[in-house]
Amino acid sequence: MARERSGRKSAGRKGGAGGRPASRGGEVPGIEPGVFTIDSGTAEILRDPFTDGAWLLKLNGAESSQLNPEDPLDLGFEYMRWIAAVIMHRWAPEEPLRILHLGAAGCTLARWAAAWYPDSRQTAVELDAGLAALARDRFALPRAPRLRIRVGEAGEVLGGAHEHSRDVIVRDVFAGTTPEDQVTPDHLVGLDAARHARRVLGADGVYLVNHGGGPDLTAARREAATLRAVFGTVVAIADPQMLKGRRRGNIVFAATDGRLTARDGGGALSRDGLVRHLLADPLPARLVDPVTDFAAGARPLAEPLPGTKLGSSSARVNDDTGENDRRPS
Repeated sequence: MARERSGRKSAGRKGGAGGRPASRGGEVPGIEPGVFTIDSGTAEILRDPFTDGAWLLKLNGAESSQLNPEDPLDLGFEYMRWIAAVIMHRWAPEEPLRILHLGAAGCTLARWAAAWYPDSRQTAVELDAGLAALARDRFALPRAPRLRIRVGEAGEVLGGAHEHSRDVIVRDVFAGTTPEDQVTPDHLVGLDAARHARRVLGADGVYLVNHGGGPDLTAARREAATLRAVFGTVVAIADPQMLKGRRRGNIVFAATDGRLTARDGGGALSRDGLVRHLLADPLPARLVDPVTDFAAGARPLAEPLPGTKLGSSSARVNDDTGENDRRPS
């Protein structure tokens, strides 16, 4: 779910991350506006008043997804562009990525990945069966095995996933009955969830987290501390006003035990290339690397993932500092 949106831009057209591959994201023959009853309340499909040709999906009044029927590479929500930028600067388009989306909604990001990485295999997890059926019916998403939509609770699916079975995990889960009370459940933010994400990822995998919230950055700092307690490298991406606590918005965290970008030094697929890509966004974003200062003083969230058992061997937290004390896994 996006908290703030900026102007229209395709995530794959600028930023120096390589040429635009042929799109195989699925054609949408016709989207019709309407209000639909789903398990968790109501879903509304309507034209985006700010972007020609684009459509919005609202869940219980909150903007959840934007979709451009003509161009799956066009991402209207800034946090999705930032997530896409990290993936693009880590893997070339010909890579057959294995992606797990915790939170599906309209599957906009999955549709983007299917177009940019045509040999990828994706699973999108959605708790609301009615919403999953609506997305399949209305948005002409890529079919299995390119994109499987699994109805289930994100934590249960993460906890039951096979070890080293994914290259990318995207967490974009919010719960609430109004736009104002949308939060990520604690069990998906805590240490157990982060440890399971690390277990499920391959050695060079990346865990991408969409954190949404208001000017009070306490929860964001705690999330950063939690990820630092598990992963060797954690960075944050957000616009400077959000990082200064001046407005509501999104922070994207990227966590990995491998390389954040495909190359060191300069060039398109390097960290410098990622920084340039983010600065060129319609809502210019800052890369905070590492998040040590941002997370200073915050303690990791020791929230269990229900129904799972995972020893602390993947990362043991120092109670005084929250620093990693990693043991071989």
